[in-house]
Amino acid sequence: MPAQTSTDPAQMPASELLALYRRKALSPLEAVEATLARIARFNPLVNAYCHVDTERALAAARAAEARWLTGNPQGLLDGVPFGVKDNIAVAGMPLRFGSRLTASAAQAFDAPAVARLKEQGAVPLGKTAMPEFGWKATSDSPLTGITRNPWNTRMTTGGSSAGAVAAVTLGLGALQLGTDGGGSIRIPAGFTGCYGLKPTRARVPAFPASALGTLAHHGPLTRTVTDAALMLTIIAQPDARDVYAWIDGAPDYCGGLEDGVAGLRVAFSPSLGRRVQVEPDVAEQVATAVNTFAGLGANVELADPDIGEETLAAWNAIWWPGMAYQLALLQKDPAAVSDPGLVAAAERGRHVKAVELIGAALTRAELHHRMARFFASYDLLLTPTLPLAAFEAAHLLPPAGAWGEYWTDWAPFSYPFNLTQQPAASLPCGFTRAGLPVGLQVVGAIGRDDLVLRASRAFEACHPFVMPERPRST
Repeated sequence: MPAQTSTDPAQMPASELLALYRRKALSPLEAVEATLARIARFNPLVNAYCHVDTERALAAARAAEARWLTGNPQGLLDGVPFGVKDNIAVAGMPLRFGSRLTASAAQAFDAPAVARLKEQGAVPLGKTAMPEFGWKATSDSPLTGITRNPWNTRMTTGGSSAGAVAAVTLGLGALQLGTDGGGSIRIPAGFTGCYGLKPTRARVPAFPASALGTLAHHGPLTRTVTDAALMLTIIAQPDARDVYAWIDGAPDYCGGLEDGVAGLRVAFSPSLGRRVQVEPDVAEQVATAVNTFAGLGANVELADPDIGEETLAAWNAIWWPGMAYQLALLQKDPAAVSDPGLVAAAERGRHVKAVELIGAALTRAELHHRMARFFASYDLLLTPTLPLAAFEAAHLLPPAGAWGEYWTDWAPFSYPFNLTQQPAASLPCGFTRAGLPVGLQVVGAIGRDDLVLRASRAFEACHPFVMPERPRST
């Protein structure tokens, strides 16, 4: 599909909006009004937002407009609209986690990443939908219903940053803030054809602490790599509320973004050395994308990191007790109002023994060691984001079967890098014959978020990302 340009401010990346603001060719109020108009038009079709604060967004846009008119923008993102996943706190907005078990009261504080974005003048639009407590990688919840894929509204967006990807792909907010504990940024980015980055875990502060511990990362979902680099530069600034976060200032991730990949040592692992059946359409697009890196001067070779079958057991030993803990804190009976799959998952988590958690911690340590050895030989690792394209919404597993019992069986490429806490991104690399996006995962060594972004940008420069003008249905 050819790249396209748009005169609609809502469909412009943040970098383009900012350039127009500087030239006084567009105002933040016009951009936010255009975005809110698209939300009103298309949110009923895709269910991206579960809460929109129109009045406050317009007030913030007017204030940004006044600052730009006087030549005194507040920061790096003054007047750029953004959305926030509904498990991240925004002052004045509810924090529901996609669950009927939670209260609808407005929060009194901003999570660190939200606070940093606001400090730079970005305009919060609202909260984006997610499956209940992010327990699964699909896009439905008892509270908000089904979030649908803009490329084909019969299909899932993936999850759990479901509403975020539907929003950014359709131009319902130039920047989106998501979370990723097992692929929840990269999986939906892969299914919907936007750019999603899970940063190095400690790089972006998070508060309150997640029940998933250091599996969980906060990161950007955007229309371009440049927007992700700019967003990461801002949200990666220190915040003392996160006990695990880095205490030094974040680098400028836009610096060096255009340096390309010539001379980089790049490993390509089609299956992570495991028994993964990748659909032919997906394998073809991923292989073509890998060839692009070689054509850009990267030294690409086939190589599998040493990720054993014990990796999934370690991730399970952390993930499912985390779900059980979240439900145990709440007053209402989950069985009456919750996703039955979450209730079953929490029950599974309650049976995980302490010795299994200790074993998971030791497995993580060993996996860290293996990946450190691997990245002593390679600068980057490329894999498919997913082995398949998006399937029908409201299904936990692809209806065709043969994909196992749990969602991790059809999403085997993402969760290992939550255990290792490495930066990993999904970038759109093509489409299946049915017109559904395919994602390529780019993984870097711990702390090399800059290199992941740089490689992603090199690919994007050759193959600009394509977004749909409106939701499509079949």
